[in-house]
Amino acid sequence: MRNNFWLGTIMALGVLGMTSKASLASPDAQQHLAPAGKLRAAINFGNPILATRDAITGEAMGVSVDLARELGRRLGVSVELVIYNAAGKVVEGIKNREWDVAFVAIDPARALEMAYTAPYLMIEGAYLVSQASPLKNNADVDREGVRIATAKGSAYDLYLSREIRHAQIVRAATSPAVTDTMIAQGLEVAAGVKQQLQADAKRIPGLRLLDGRFMVINQAMAMPRGSEASIRYLTEFVEEMKASGFIAEALTRHGIEGAAIAAPLAR
Repeated sequence: MRNNFWLGTIMALGVLGMTSKASLASPDAQQHLAPAGKLRAAINFGNPILATRDAITGEAMGVSVDLARELGRRLGVSVELVIYNAAGKVVEGIKNREWDVAFVAIDPARALEMAYTAPYLMIEGAYLVSQASPLKNNADVDREGVRIATAKGSAYDLYLSREIRHAQIVRAATSPAVTDTMIAQGLEVAAGVKQQLQADAKRIPGLRLLDGRFMVINQAMAMPRGSEASIRYLTEFVEEMKASGFIAEALTRHGIEGAAIAAPLAR
């Protein structure tokens, strides 16, 4: 019993030590992360791994919401959730400075306007087809005559736009609309978050996922470029949230499966 007590004490002190380190944001970092005296966090409902609405209250919930509120707590400011229904719209929002921090997939095309932390989650991208489709594996998809539905401006759209050579990409407005777009237009493939497509396959009879994944999406926190101190602070925050178990606990609390916590940032 005594050994357990001291072990718990040592672990608690370790967590407190990490917390105090991440709580010390420089004035420059605070100014850029919460320029209006509050933290405006972009929340994307287009990715159910990161955020959804509570079925009863309608309130935003999910790992990205929890991270935003914890960051605001450490900065000593209130948090305003800026809601979007697609990742592409989150990216568009940076042009009008609609948000201060966001939760997005790392992609080189987006890096021109935003600075990223290291990833905190890894999510698989998958293909969905009809049961009768002749497509058997991911390599079969990129061929003439195949049309792939995916969400406009999403990480999947950006990746497929670079990698696909023969198939045609058809862009739906949001990630949740991808499978319905495939069905409505008689397309051959839907591409998106594996968990979303699994849910669609249960919702709509006659669909199946191709085995494996066609890409891994590294989810990170991001902010508009302009403050090295702020992105350093945000990176330390993310690393502590991974190491302390905060993100793992959030995934469990919200019943999220299939997302892996990213490895610690190499020092």
